[in-house]
Amino acid sequence: MAISKFLIAAVSLLLAVTSATASTVHDELSKYGLPPGLLPESVINYSVNSNGDFEVELSSTCYVKFTDLVYYSKKVKGKLSYGLISDLEGIKVKKLFAWLPITGILARDDGKNLEFQVGFLSELLPISLFAKIPHCGAAKGSYRGSEGLVAGDALAVSEVDFLIPFV
Repeated sequence: MAISKFLIAAVSLLLAVTSATASTVHDELSKYGLPPGLLPESVINYSVNSNGDFEVELSSTCYVKFTDLVYYSKKVKGKLSYGLISDLEGIKVKKLFAWLPITGILARDDGKNLEFQVGFLSELLPISLFAKIPHCGAAKGSYRGSEGLVAGDALAVSEVDFLIPFV
C-alpha cells in the first residue's frame, strides 16, 4: 500500500515538473531572439534539431492580419539561428493581388524591427507588432493589427475561401 502511494506521488510530481518545464514553440522563438508572435496560437506540435532545422504543425491552415494578410500552411519549416529564420516554407503574405512566400525573417540590430524577406525583396516591420501570439481567424474581429484586434479589416469566411493560395 505504501509503495502504491509512493508511486502515485512520484508520478504526480513528475507530471507537475514536466508541465512546468514544457517549452512551447513561442518560447523557442524567444530563445533565438525572435518575438513569440511570429507564429499563431494554433501550434499543436513542433520540433527543433541541434542544427536549427525546425518544423511546426498547426491544427489547420491559418490567416492572420498584421499590416497585410498572412497565410500559414498546416506545416511551417525552416532553419533557426539567433535572430534569424532562413529557408522558411509555409508562410505567405498577400501583397496587392498576389500571395508571396516569406523566405526569411531577420531581427535587425536596432532591436526595433524585423526584416521579412520575400526572395530578393524585403520589408521592415516593427518588432512590437509580433510581441503577442496571434489567433487564427476568418470571422469579424479575429485578426490582429498594429493596434491589437482589428474588427473592420477582417474578411468574411467566403472571402477567405476565395483567397486561399495555391500550395
